[in-house]
Amino acid sequence: FERFGPDVGLASSFGMEDMVLIDMIAKLDNRIKIFTLDTGRLHEETYEVMERVRSRYGLEIKTYFPDRKEVEQLIRQKGFFSFRESVENRKECCRIRKVEPLNRALGKLKAWVTGLRRDQNVTRTDIPKVIEDADHPPLIKINPLAEWTEEQVLNYIIENNVPINVL
Repeated sequence: FERFGPDVGLASSFGMEDMVLIDMIAKLDNRIKIFTLDTGRLHEETYEVMERVRSRYGLEIKTYFPDRKEVEQLIRQKGFFSFRESVENRKECCRIRKVEPLNRALGKLKAWVTGLRRDQNVTRTDIPKVIEDADHPPLIKINPLAEWTEEQVLNYIIENNVPINVL
């Protein structure tokens, strides 16, 4: 916050790591923004944990939605589950429901925070804590939990009574 001021935000899908970061943010004097992408395909349990964040922490969650016309056109032309049919269709669905809303959210920031951890996946073993986002230069991407293990995340949740998505 000292470096980026109000132009830093947490991208949250309300998974365990993001809930840890939300709990940490709520304890700061200068709270950073929290935003999420509502793809139109979220589970009810995700909305429930979002509401628990609002009521417990008093934090605003800025929600970005996909373009209504693009979603309507996709569903009319290809159905509700076109993303299951091919890689091309999956990429199209992601572009409409995730990539474009994320780009809008990030367009207002200088830095963004994620809950990525190195031990989550073999493709994430080299994730730095801070890096220029190659997909959105000159945006800075901050991964404060990069070195954390799943056990550390779970311990933090238990020790701090952090609400989690029951899924």
